Amino acid sequence: MKENTQMKVSIEQDYCTGDGLCADLCPDVFAMNDEGLAHVKEAGGLAGTGQRVEVDQAMEEGVLDAQAQCAGECIYVSMD
Repeated sequence: MKENTQMKVSIEQDYCTGDGLCADLCPDVFAMNDEGLAHVKEAGGLAGTGQRVEVDQAMEEGVLDAQAQCAGECIYVSMD
């Protein structure tokens, strides 16, 4: 594994079921929009569909928990 990897997360809204579990489990990273779909938070608002956002190391466990419990399987995590 390379050093200094940074977790990044994105959500594909086309597959989001809108149950909001991700926002409940990790509200510092995920939020629901006005249409009831989950988004990743970023500086200045909500990230667009598929947009990868860096995750603070303190939030990584919550992101992985949300990904594991996502009914729509639409949360994507990568380590760059």
